[in-house]
Amino acid sequence: MAFSLLILVFIYYPIISLYLFPPKIDSKVLTKSFYVEIPKINVLSQIVPNVDPFNETEYRKSLEKGIAHAKNTSLPGDEGMSFLFAHSSDSPWRITRYNVAFFRLPELKNGDMIAIHRNGKAHKYKVVDKKTVWPNEVNYLLDTKKTQLILQTCVPIGTSLKRLLIFADPI
Repeated sequence: MAFSLLILVFIYYPIISLYLFPPKIDSKVLTKSFYVEIPKINVLSQIVPNVDPFNETEYRKSLEKGIAHAKNTSLPGDEGMSFLFAHSSDSPWRITRYNVAFFRLPELKNGDMIAIHRNGKAHKYKVVDKKTVWPNEVNYLLDTKKTQLILQTCVPIGTSLKRLLIFADPI
């Protein structure tokens, strides 16, 4: 029984520690020309542009560095839909391998602010909707004409069962 409890603590400690001891914001991100800032959930993370969301090898490497901007979507600040995605976590025993900036994304509510910094200019967005969908529900990506920011991560934490989508409009 004690051994089983020890195994559970070992597996889930990284997730619990992210809640109890949130990671400090890396000020080196401010030297990058493309990053996201979400004050409510203490996010300041580099964005890796033009990542193929259908190429697992490519996006896994990018997610080790930061948040991925999906190839063939608009860049924040330009007309059209911009799609950013990142892990909320990975398997608990590998959680520190990836950037887990979107770990607390489910806490965002309508009206919360998101800023995308690109080439010295801040593009501000306000959260207007939140949805949890199945991985095969990609219809939200089809409306590329609407100027909107969509953030995506997997839920529940530590799984890839469903996708959490945060929709934000420019302000």
